[in-house]
Amino acid sequence: MPKIGEILNCCETSEVRGSTDTEIVSVTTDSRKVEKGSLFIAVRGMQHDGHEFIPEAVERGAVAVVCERIPVRPQGDATYICVKDSAAEAGRLASAFYGYPSGKLKVVGITGTNGKTTTAMLLYRLFMEMGYRAGLISTVEYRVNDRSLPAFFTTPDPVGLQQLLSEMVSAGCSHCFMEVSSHSVVQKRIKGIHFAGGIFTNITRDHLDYHNSFSDYLKTKKEFFDSLPEEAFALVNIDDKNGTLMIQNSKAVNKTFAVRRMADYKARVIESHFDGMLLNIGGKELWTRLIGEFNAYNLMAAVAAADLLGAASEDVLRTASNFDVVPGRFEYVKSDTGITAIVDYAHTPDALENVLKTINNLKRKEQQVITVVGTGGDRDRGKRPVMASIAMKYSNKLILTSDNPRNEDPEQIIKDMMEGIKKEEISNVLSITGRADAIKTACMIASPGDIILVAGKGHETYQEIKGKRHHFDDREVIESVFKTMAKI
Repeated sequence: MPKIGEILNCCETSEVRGSTDTEIVSVTTDSRKVEKGSLFIAVRGMQHDGHEFIPEAVERGAVAVVCERIPVRPQGDATYICVKDSAAEAGRLASAFYGYPSGKLKVVGITGTNGKTTTAMLLYRLFMEMGYRAGLISTVEYRVNDRSLPAFFTTPDPVGLQQLLSEMVSAGCSHCFMEVSSHSVVQKRIKGIHFAGGIFTNITRDHLDYHNSFSDYLKTKKEFFDSLPEEAFALVNIDDKNGTLMIQNSKAVNKTFAVRRMADYKARVIESHFDGMLLNIGGKELWTRLIGEFNAYNLMAAVAAADLLGAASEDVLRTASNFDVVPGRFEYVKSDTGITAIVDYAHTPDALENVLKTINNLKRKEQQVITVVGTGGDRDRGKRPVMASIAMKYSNKLILTSDNPRNEDPEQIIKDMMEGIKKEEISNVLSITGRADAIKTACMIASPGDIILVAGKGHETYQEIKGKRHHFDDREVIESVFKTMAKI
């Protein structure tokens, strides 16, 4: 086990009181997880200040405390280490405790509003199928080679993140592909990680309940690319108007990808169908079961990143041609009566529009589109009417329902969404609070050949209501309804 002094070299301290020769058995920012021999890092959060829990941590057995202010009356024999920003130092200290794991991996961070999960999972699958050992940190799940772990956050807390990277190193992984959320940048969870590369997918309105403005949200994304080292690559979607902004003043090797413009890595959609699409990538044709132009971007990002990581292009394209859909991303279920239901995680205006545009471009003229969608509680209220307006624009019928209402009244959320519906559109809109009932209604009013989009939750297998998660899976509900309909 490392001694206190051995891991302090990674951070700047203003004062150290006590011995630095004591061994540390664990590092944590959660006083409830402190054990005898722990180093406790007191971090100021949005709801709680870790400094308030220093006495509890010491009582539980913490041998060292990292804080921004040393208590007036320090308890026990613990060593107190004063730093300027304990949130920033948490990741660095955890990295040092676990032996700097990111330096032993090629870690690629993917950021943007939409496409992070798909791009990360495609890269993970790509490298695993090419024979590498790899790790994944995503909204859907965490993976250490073939071992799957539940994902409670898109990006874990700084200590949990370093521990996960350490497990990947121990398992022989050479690469790690991880989503980098804007929250993780602001909260400094990614401090202490040495990135081999960063990918920018796109940016549209999201998380404005957390960020003060879109400008702040944009600035946060850019911070990630500003922090990349010279030897890393910064791969950005140049079709997005903010792509060039991301790499302004970046020290990293700047590379671009696109579908509509000239770029270092270019993809072109030749054919698009409900069972896949034919792409031209660098002059070579590739058939993929992924659907829609938005997935062309995700696939191009993965292929380009693989090239920048030194993978053989022939192996990459051959492997990519075998990709199946990512769970909860344009995942479809067909009924015996010819109705197609599509489950998608689309929970931002741009993502919803992309999915609905794809459906409308692929469907036959006589096919109707029925959309079931809600928006999350305790989140950006401003996007609610926008989401409803977009859904109605591309749908023949719209059912507004619950998503994850959290601590809000789901009926009030639906009322907020209804503000985006025009008077002449109201006759084509239903409001059904219960999500299962909403999905069932969509299936019952659909005719053979129609397409139902159930948007907003995708891979999620729960509904969050009043602080509790209740089992709920859109796909399970659809399959159950289709099975019942087949018996009628």
